[in-house]
Amino acid sequence: MTRSFRPTRRHHTGPATTSAQDVIKSARAAALARQQDYRARSLEIRGWICAKCAREFDQSNLHLLTVHHKDGNHNNNPPDGSNWENLCAYCHDDEHSRGILADYLAGK
Repeated sequence: MTRSFRPTRRHHTGPATTSAQDVIKSARAAALARQQDYRARSLEIRGWICAKCAREFDQSNLHLLTVHHKDGNHNNNPPDGSNWENLCAYCHDDEHSRGILADYLAGK
C-alpha cells in the first residue's frame, strides 16, 4: 500500500476558535484596565493638579486631568511614575500639538 501525502482531517477537540471581534474586545478591555491602573497610580503619586498650568482638580472635574507619557511610549509605565506627568486636557492637547507644529514648520 502506498502512502498518501494528502493532509489528514483532524478533529479539533480544544476550545472553540475566537472571532476577531472577541480578540479586539479583549484587547480593548486589557488596554483600558492598564490605562486605569497607571492613571490611578499617577494621580496618587503626583496629586490632582496639572503639572503645566497648576490647575487644581476635585472629584467633579477629575476626568479632565490626564496622564501624559513624557517619552511618548504608553507601555512604559515604571512603578515610580518617572515617565508620567499629570496634565489637564487643554495642556495635554497643547503638549502634543507642539510636535505637530514643529514638524510642519520644519517641512516634514
